[in-house]
Amino acid sequence: MYSGSSDGESHDTTPPTQRKIPPASSMLWVRNLRRYIGSGAGLGSEALMELETKRILLEIFKDKQQKNQEAGTIPSFYKKKPEEGSISGRVQRLAKYRFLKKQSDLLLNSDDLAAMWNCLRENCVIDDATGAEKMNYEDFCHIASVCTEQIGPKCRRFFSPSNFMKFEKDEAGRIAILPFYLYVMRTVSLTQARIDMSELDEDSDGFLQSHEMESYILGLIPNLAQLRDMPEPFTQMYCRIASQKFFFFCDPHRRGKACIKKILLSNCLQELMELHQESEEEVTDTEQAENWFSLTSAQRICDMFLALDKDCSGSLSKQELKEYADGTLTEIFIERVFDEHVRRGKSGSGNSREMDFDSFLDFVLALENKDTQEGLTYLFRCLDLQGRGFLTTADIHSLFRDVHQKWIEGGNYELCIEDVRDEIWDMVKPSDPLKITLDDLLGCKQGGTVASMLIDVRGFWAHDNRENLLQEEEEPPEEESQ
Repeated sequence: MYSGSSDGESHDTTPPTQRKIPPASSMLWVRNLRRYIGSGAGLGSEALMELETKRILLEIFKDKQQKNQEAGTIPSFYKKKPEEGSISGRVQRLAKYRFLKKQSDLLLNSDDLAAMWNCLRENCVIDDATGAEKMNYEDFCHIASVCTEQIGPKCRRFFSPSNFMKFEKDEAGRIAILPFYLYVMRTVSLTQARIDMSELDEDSDGFLQSHEMESYILGLIPNLAQLRDMPEPFTQMYCRIASQKFFFFCDPHRRGKACIKKILLSNCLQELMELHQESEEEVTDTEQAENWFSLTSAQRICDMFLALDKDCSGSLSKQELKEYADGTLTEIFIERVFDEHVRRGKSGSGNSREMDFDSFLDFVLALENKDTQEGLTYLFRCLDLQGRGFLTTADIHSLFRDVHQKWIEGGNYELCIEDVRDEIWDMVKPSDPLKITLDDLLGCKQGGTVASMLIDVRGFWAHDNRENLLQEEEEPPEEESQ
């Protein structure tokens, strides 16, 4: 029905709640207020200062953003460490302590490992052919459930399908329980070692300095069966000797700090952990000396240094070092060792330069590990007479000349230096026929032998008599007559 007034004006019947409210920006008073504030006329001095600061910072930000887009984004590679005693430093140490404590609580202890081994043995099957204790995947899952009930959920991560697939399986799809258990023990041991090292890492950069590494070794000594009888006055010297091997192999650039991850993956840590085992049989001094971390080896190194240090100065001169290994090392090699690996004294005089104990340890490690990359790198720097990164026939001739002289002085037969040089070239087979590089020595797998031939007359004698020595090793020892 039409509704309207008599004068023809219409009335809007739309309810008030459904009427359209105009946007705030279209209202006159809003526009005037914004214009008034934007000009700054109605603001106080503090508000004006804040507004100006925002404008300047925005301009700086836009300018920096534009420059980054033009030059390309450069990621941040340096972060300043918190100052000692600062709040951020304290918070960082507290967070690190709590994190390491949480990780330590998740580890299996000795009782947990013993319980896991019992579960493995009780729920495995015996292989009829080999007698080995094995388990298939169903047994694996069942053992996981039993271990979780007895030990708790912290053992569950070892029983993942991916871990089962890591081990060698027989025709029936079964794996041996012993390799799996050894894997669990090694994982727990390495994790504990990483936690212990991280606690000693003062600046939390993932690296250990020499005094931090020595502290870690000091904490291990009471738990290593073969070091329990170590004399207390010798403990500090032992830690220094043991720590130096870690830095020789894990700090190739000699920065004074070793990466924790590299330490954990190195053979050095495994060699140190071998001292956990208590030997029931008598072990000869020669066998003990093969392990750098044994007490016999550490005492041998100290006795060797003290015997060479004739003037008891605590360091070795070139003349004193020449007596190493009964004087079989060549004079040119000793000179090159001092040139490349011995720091000059504070006086700056060349005559005052002597080898300290740490440099002596590196020297011994290089000679006793000539076949490793680290040992051969150390020696190659000494062999590279011109510092060019490669050896020429002239370098080989110069190096072997001293060996030849000692060889003749020892009453051996006359030999031709050119023949030895050609033999070395045949052994190495360098990629460039005119020069030998470090990569060539590492790649030929005889780099240690070549280095011995060029620096040590005893090393050349061993190479020259290799067939006789090999025959003596293969011959069985003669039985003692009754």
